[in-house]
Amino acid sequence: MPDPIFAEPRLARIYDAIDADRSDLGPYAAMVAEFGARRVLDVGCGTGVFACLLAERGVEVTAVDPAAASLAVARAKPGADRVRWILGDATTLPPLRADLATMTGNVAQVFLTDDAWTAALRGVRAALRPGGLLVFETRDPARRAWREWDRARTHAVTDVPGTGRVESWCEVLDVSGPLVTFRHTYVFEADGAVLTSDSTLRFRGREEVGRSLREAGFQVQDVRDAPDRPGREFVFVARTAGV
Repeated sequence: MPDPIFAEPRLARIYDAIDADRSDLGPYAAMVAEFGARRVLDVGCGTGVFACLLAERGVEVTAVDPAAASLAVARAKPGADRVRWILGDATTLPPLRADLATMTGNVAQVFLTDDAWTAALRGVRAALRPGGLLVFETRDPARRAWREWDRARTHAVTDVPGTGRVESWCEVLDVSGPLVTFRHTYVFEADGAVLTSDSTLRFRGREEVGRSLREAGFQVQDVRDAPDRPGREFVFVARTAGV
């Protein structure tokens, strides 16, 4: 089940305003152009920011997400009619022949077990054409990014159009090996409502990710740095193996 931050309609509607800086998507759009991809699969598309950006540039986009509330937000955006929206995940895709698949943001880290991650990778591979590419990012566990996820460093008050002022912050609840659980809290000034969303991410090292890709039928072509967060993440570029 998707986290409340994506699945609760009231939170999904304010997500774009709270997380307004999407400069992380620029490098992905550049890679779509670099590899000449005309058909892109956006796995974990959320509220559709990246999918709509690509569609505006003439790319044929299929966007999938398990959160109906997020997809409702996505479908209401300008240009959304040029995107094929699918409620589901990488394991429930219809037949596709995408040139390139993406998992932006924290999508690659929401698969907490080896089985779930392997199933997602195999689902993506089946949706790619021979020689197709998978591009995604994952945080370098050595940087221990969660040490910065506290109220002091994440607290913000955002004036959301149509909603009013919303106070928000993040705090870590538990760190157990590679699994980090944290809570986002949102306070709506208009009616005093307090909504929370607990999430867990799995932090995989570079070698672990590379091995999992090979086992799922990919060849790692490149591991890049994230331009917007240098030294903090691995950006994997993997091609379907055997071609």
